[in-house]
Amino acid sequence: MTNVWLWRHPRPTGHEGRCIGRTDVPVDPRKARRLARRIQAHAQRRGLPTVVVTSPQRRAMAVGRWLRRLGWVHLVDDALREMDFGDWDGHRWATIPKTELDAWVADFAHHAPGGGEPLAHLMQRAAAWAAPQAGVSVVGHAGWIVARCWIEQHGGGRWPAAAEWPMSPGYGAVCVTGPASLASSSP
Repeated sequence: MTNVWLWRHPRPTGHEGRCIGRTDVPVDPRKARRLARRIQAHAQRRGLPTVVVTSPQRRAMAVGRWLRRLGWVHLVDDALREMDFGDWDGHRWATIPKTELDAWVADFAHHAPGGGEPLAHLMQRAAAWAAPQAGVSVVGHAGWIVARCWIEQHGGGRWPAAAEWPMSPGYGAVCVTGPASLASSSP
């Protein structure tokens, strides 16, 4: 087993069009159970360990709790939290002043959107994270997943510009990455 499987949490309930980095929002329990069953079937087909690591945010933990009910080991890791958007968190994207969005785009890696966490910090957290074992499943957030995959694909020598940042994986989508800690190649 040489991979770690990164699953994005199910779509949050009632927060369409909002910035929800650290905002702790729920997911429909049926969607969490459905994703847990998909992860279990995926792991069974590939002979993966029945270990899931989740962010402590409810939208990810809900899936981990279902997997625990199915006999999995559920670990919670604060390093998997989504990016902190500060004052933007919980607000509609459409209400965030364009000048603030433009400032972030102009210095995408180092500007702290809403006074929260710069993308560079999220990328360093994602780079430093080490899987507890190869083949584990992770349920996390789009920003963290994209940051982890960016670093693995591009190395740590260059910060991304806003126009280069990949599209977020869909809710419930899976991405695969290598299990080794990328701390030595942090940006």
